[in-house]
Amino acid sequence: MIAKPNILDSLHTNKPFRLFLLLAGFFIANALVAEFVGVKIFSFEKTMGILPFSFSFFGEENLGFNLTAGVVLWPVVFIMTDIINEYFGMKSVRLLSYLAVGLIIYAFVMVYFAIGLEPNDWWQYESGKLGSDSSKHVKDMDLSFNKIMGQGLWIIGGSMVAFLIGQIVDVAIFHRIKKMTGERMVWLRATGSTLISQFIDSYVVLIIAFYIGAEWSLTMVLAIGTVNLIYKFIVAILLTPAIYLAHGIIDRYLGKELSDKMKAEAAA
Repeated sequence: MIAKPNILDSLHTNKPFRLFLLLAGFFIANALVAEFVGVKIFSFEKTMGILPFSFSFFGEENLGFNLTAGVVLWPVVFIMTDIINEYFGMKSVRLLSYLAVGLIIYAFVMVYFAIGLEPNDWWQYESGKLGSDSSKHVKDMDLSFNKIMGQGLWIIGGSMVAFLIGQIVDVAIFHRIKKMTGERMVWLRATGSTLISQFIDSYVVLIIAFYIGAEWSLTMVLAIGTVNLIYKFIVAILLTPAIYLAHGIIDRYLGKELSDKMKAEAAA
């Protein structure tokens, strides 16, 4: 008597499915974390222990690499996009992009629900006094929580619109370059599509969040967007070897025959 195949067992042993699950998990997790940490502005120069840069763009002077913490993760998101695009095709990237946006919106709705909860007195006023240095005390933990977690709706909306536009452009440029180069020049289709999508993302999010939502001047938005773009351009170039490394690991995991088959079907 031949045993019937178990569907659940096949899910656990199916290499393409396991790979997609792993990539999708990292993709969505990176997008979600990037949104939440994006409220923090950090100095790249101070973080690296170097003298601050001073750029001048569109009449705005003394601009340095003062960036949102989210830019650390967004290049990873776009590289994950290219890897998923390579092996699973445009439909899979779009599915994950819509899913990521939906989950991010859900997460922010839950955060706003948490903000509306009435705080406990001990947590609100006493838990912020831990430590011996009085200068580091938090006078109102609930206010701090609300300020940090409750990002403006314009920032959230701008980020989501920029993300979706960037993703659509990324997959389109990726496949256009791949049709021209075939399996050659992985760096060109991956890095090229990322740079173009990051160019759009850098300005769209600022225009919606700050030009429309906060009445910044257009020159300020363009200047800060240009600084962000320079940073993203440098990071995208530096991460190019990571793309080849990821391809090598995935190809060894899948095997050459299965890997080539998946790439051909994804391109089609």
